[in-house]
Amino acid sequence: MKPRVILEEEPVAPAQRLDFGWDIAVAAAVPPDRRWSSLGLAGVGLSVLLLGFSLIGAGNFVAAQFAQAVWLGWVTLTVAVAGFGLVFAGIGREVRGYLALGTVDTVRAAHARGDVVALRGALQDWQARLPEGRTRAQGIAEMPIDAACALVEATSLAPISRDAEALGRAAAMQAFAMTAVSPSPALDVLVFSWRGVRLVRQVAALHGLRPGVVGTLSLLRRVAMDAATVAATDVAVDAVLRGVLSSRFAEHVAGETAAGAVAARRMILLARAADEACRVLPRR
Repeated sequence: MKPRVILEEEPVAPAQRLDFGWDIAVAAAVPPDRRWSSLGLAGVGLSVLLLGFSLIGAGNFVAAQFAQAVWLGWVTLTVAVAGFGLVFAGIGREVRGYLALGTVDTVRAAHARGDVVALRGALQDWQARLPEGRTRAQGIAEMPIDAACALVEATSLAPISRDAEALGRAAAMQAFAMTAVSPSPALDVLVFSWRGVRLVRQVAALHGLRPGVVGTLSLLRRVAMDAATVAATDVAVDAVLRGVLSSRFAEHVAGETAAGAVAARRMILLARAADEACRVLPRR
């Protein structure tokens, strides 16, 4: 007789899948609506009040001058139009410089979501903003998008990165020299801050960006994390150097040299961080 298999338990249905809701827990959170902050609304309101009352006051003053003499009214009106024209021109330049930073975000967002049409158009708009004499990729409207991105990287972004590194090295030499001759640490911070902001603006200009005051603050916010990391590293390095050196004279000489070297290194890393913040495509 053939052997038999005796089942001691009744066959049961397979257990159901346990659902702990992990897919919901790890899902990306929906970003909140980007609305104006209270401080931003207050600043805009204060600017509108100042500018509006200034216009009203200038109009009343011009009308009063016309009441005294026609020629005096025309002179006053010319001065008012010229002054307010320059003010509005400056405001318009600030707005254009700030909105130009949005081109970087537009290209990055189109590249991240794989929107070929939007990415191609955004790349063409970005190339139109490049300064005169800067090499531009030709024919990206007809070629595949991967080839277009590679051509933009090789033709435009790679030379810009090399120029940004050259600006960083020049700023590093200046920072080293300024730190060596500076009489106080407070002046070091002031001079380094001024040179760092100027370096960020120079790198942004290589990418076709002309940020004003507001645009520069927004651009500095993008590289703030890298700058903070570099600053923390510099504090640790300075503490180690001062702990190792025992002679006061050697500590002073080596400390000044180390401070200059740290400032130079900080400028180079700041140039790289600014270049990364202004790039429209991820580095290959």
